[in-house]
Amino acid sequence: MTYDAHSRPPKKTIGELLFIERIRTRASASFSSAVRLGIGDDCAILKPIPGHELLVTTDFSLEGRHFRRDWHSAASAGHRTIARGLSDLAAMGAKPLAAFLSLALPRSAARNTRWLDGFLDGLLSLANTHSVPLAGGDTSESPSDQILADIVLIGSAPAGRALRRSTARAGDLLYCTGSLGGAAAELAALAASPRRFRSADSSGDHPHLFPQPRLAAGAALLRRRLASSCIDLSDGLSTDLTHICKESKVAAEIDAVALPIHPLAQLLGPDHALHAALHGGEDYELLFTARPTAKLPRALGGVRITKIGRILTARKPRPQITLIDRQGHRSALAPHGWEYFT
Repeated sequence: MTYDAHSRPPKKTIGELLFIERIRTRASASFSSAVRLGIGDDCAILKPIPGHELLVTTDFSLEGRHFRRDWHSAASAGHRTIARGLSDLAAMGAKPLAAFLSLALPRSAARNTRWLDGFLDGLLSLANTHSVPLAGGDTSESPSDQILADIVLIGSAPAGRALRRSTARAGDLLYCTGSLGGAAAELAALAASPRRFRSADSSGDHPHLFPQPRLAAGAALLRRRLASSCIDLSDGLSTDLTHICKESKVAAEIDAVALPIHPLAQLLGPDHALHAALHGGEDYELLFTARPTAKLPRALGGVRITKIGRILTARKPRPQITLIDRQGHRSALAPHGWEYFT
């Protein structure tokens, strides 16, 4: 796949060829032995790793839905675009092989090459951190005044070994990486004072603006055969744990006092902090289960591991997810994380 703008309006603002060449030049520094041929032909050519399966994930990043130009810097928008797909690969323990970016810009954005360069700064910086080459994609003029970006990530995992949502069992213990609620708390602060964050960059702790996909932790879970199931926390703990429960046909309980609350969320006060941790979403941490006999380290891939609950047998009238509060009271926890079309 190459950058080939098949939608051709009568006049281009910065020029179609210049637009494509700008991306190609920026992406040329990345390299991977898995990519035999990248940008410049009708298709990219990938070389699969012997004994491995290919994993493919795709994610839209839509202006007004996933980012706002008046809130997010171009670098943040680019970083977040690829972080979403990398987190999906991390959840299955996969090694990223290549990325493909399709980008549609309105003329208002195409005139501002600084925005495009900033977007590529953010996207390629995170890609290079994880040795992921940008191997192709597509360009077009947006049919609206909003920017549309679609990222496709291809990864690999040993055949039959990829981590799944559907393999948790009653008796397993429930863990998460890192801390929870930070992305929701930072988003709330961003909404209240966008200018305060314009100079933020990926060198600081910015869980919403510059989330860090847990690829090293996911790879370690797979390599060391520690996880019995896994999912990334993109939609919120309550929603993503529901996915594990449904796919694995189990129930679960969470200990509220065990949840690792992000410092930004703690500033919201106990009740709001708990809500952010349970339902906030976009933390891009890993939620996984492990057999009770598994010996989990304190950290994986440089990220702290916390036991937050356990997996139970699904049976009536037991709720699918039970929350044990600070006083030890049990109550049903419904999924209230992110969900489209609601």
